[in-house]
Amino acid sequence: MSGVAAKLDHCVIHVSDWTVSNPFYRDVLGAELVDHGHGTWVYRFGAQQLNVHGPGVPGDPNAKIPVAPGNSDLCFEWGGPIEDAAEHLRRHGVEIEMGPVSRRGARGRGTSVYFRDPDGSLMEFISYCD
Repeated sequence: MSGVAAKLDHCVIHVSDWTVSNPFYRDVLGAELVDHGHGTWVYRFGAQQLNVHGPGVPGDPNAKIPVAPGNSDLCFEWGGPIEDAAEHLRRHGVEIEMGPVSRRGARGRGTSVYFRDPDGSLMEFISYCD
């Protein structure tokens, strides 16, 4: 690649019920829901995207062992204090499984809270704010 680092464009998650997952990813994580037709969706976060395998998605080609609902572990950067992220989760009725705890992320040391999506995939908000 001529010395240029690759950048993450998208990754894949799997959901079991669009009517439950779409509001969660939109309201809790702030995703833009992009209609892919035939009742299927992708979740966009600015320049990054989660391609979503779920009901009605053929998923071709698939990974050798396709991702299953509840089988993902994703971290999202929270732009403010982690206490605001925790309050945001509580307002949406999302249980915090762990945190706030100190963690190392892509930008170094941060503070995280962990929670689950409707299928049980592990989600994390990390804040790099002091």
